[in-house]
Amino acid sequence: GRELFVVDAVAGADPRYALPIRAVTEKAWHSLFVRQLFRRPTAEQLAEFTPEWVILNACQFRADPAKYGLNSEAFIILDFASRTVLIGGTEYAGEMKKSIFSVLNYHLPQAGVLPMHCAANVGLAGDVALFFGLSGTGKTTLSADPHRGLIGDDEHGWSDTGVFNFEGGCYAKCIKMSPDREPLIWNAIRFGSVIENVVIDPVTREPDYNDASITENTRVAYPLDFIANAVPTGRAGHPQAVIFLAADAFGVLPPVARLTPGQAMYHFMSGYTAALGGTETNLGKDPVPTFSACFGAPFLPLYPTVYAELLAKKMRQHRARCYLINSGWVGNPFGRGPRIPLPINRDNITQILDGTLDRAEFAPDPVFGFEVPRALPGVPAELLRAPYGAADAAEYERRARDLAGKFAANFAQYAAASAEIRAAGPRVS
Repeated sequence: GRELFVVDAVAGADPRYALPIRAVTEKAWHSLFVRQLFRRPTAEQLAEFTPEWVILNACQFRADPAKYGLNSEAFIILDFASRTVLIGGTEYAGEMKKSIFSVLNYHLPQAGVLPMHCAANVGLAGDVALFFGLSGTGKTTLSADPHRGLIGDDEHGWSDTGVFNFEGGCYAKCIKMSPDREPLIWNAIRFGSVIENVVIDPVTREPDYNDASITENTRVAYPLDFIANAVPTGRAGHPQAVIFLAADAFGVLPPVARLTPGQAMYHFMSGYTAALGGTETNLGKDPVPTFSACFGAPFLPLYPTVYAELLAKKMRQHRARCYLINSGWVGNPFGRGPRIPLPINRDNITQILDGTLDRAEFAPDPVFGFEVPRALPGVPAELLRAPYGAADAAEYERRARDLAGKFAANFAQYAAASAEIRAAGPRVS
């Protein structure tokens, strides 16, 4: 006799690969989340709507771990035979979108489409850029550029005709958000948006985006049309720039670098960032190196080389170049220096997209081997030469070798990777 909420939606802006889904939820806000995050069918489509996948979100059900052989009361189950997603024991709305992302990650490569955990935007000239990065690297923030159209902030496919968004909305982190730092996202928070894990001031009844007492993983979900410069179709041409974002808390990586196709595959399969006690649970104050294959390991049903080789194939076919942006700490590690300023990250991305960076002179990073520009407007010169402004060069080298060793240890699991990919890793003495 309990009330349930049902909403029909579509995953995929390209009609050739669109996946009709139905979500049945216990919570009204979960239903609103699905309506805001996925693509909305037209009235004509709804009249004849038949879902290919169904999400059953029983968030209030707590499973007995001993009885069901689970690690906790929470579970997210994908049954490909019945095409059903079953969620319980957690109210985190992101599980619904990531479940469907996992489904697409299984089906689309078989059709020659690369599914990607990335943001995407497009310039006035039709030049498309992709932004890959784990939580906390700035993927949503750095792809929200007032001078470029936003295709989407999190999940896309790369087909034979170009890039298309899987979703119809954005799911942005909003911890410590301000109108000055992230004006596009700030202005998208309005009636109809869903804020999650955000503390409400008991007196003013206003959200307090600086309050992390519940978690630093505070979120806001809103439809793409809440962003003034969103691309309504959710589609664009082939990318010219593929950008990997890493919030390196060890202060090892340069602020910006250019990668070869082999290095692109290696770092795509590595999916590196450094996790702090924020979006990840059970972490202390010290940074921990995090590797997540293809920047989305929990959502990959196929072996990572499937996605890496498909990425390299499409990059070569469409002459896309790959770059690395360090959105974390440069030279000096977390706790001993400031995080690289957001304006420098934005300037570096602008110089990637307008061709300035490719016209620079480059020198190889002594450990990781990728090309680092010798000089860039707006970037202090010491940040573009190893040890990248570190207070102690010898200590920096030890940190760099240590991080390189962690890359190598992580990559040891990919024995089936090609020789080209394996040779593109960092030098470990």
